[in-house]
Amino acid sequence: MTGFNLSDLENIVAVRAKAAPEESWTAKLVAAGQRKAAKKLGEEAVETVIAAISEDRKNLVDESADLLYHLMVVLNIAAVPLQDVMDELARRTSQSGLEEKANRKTP
Repeated sequence: MTGFNLSDLENIVAVRAKAAPEESWTAKLVAAGQRKAAKKLGEEAVETVIAAISEDRKNLVDESADLLYHLMVVLNIAAVPLQDVMDELARRTSQSGLEEKANRKTP
């Protein structure tokens, strides 16, 4: 699938989120709420880390896809546009990583 990007995924998630929960995994996750979706995101993050540590390239690709999908679901539920995340990344990359980290406000 050439040319597919995160904006495409964001749009697909938005459309599927509006479907009936019995017709769409995305809609089912959205209906279950942010707590469930965030838990699933965390599970996928752990599975991605395990795949990376195992040096299992195919599994790392698969788990990374799951991770990005679930991140888009969590962002959708929170009404956070992907562009907000991209803008933050652009802001951060305007300086070195060490400089950016030093300038972060601690909670």
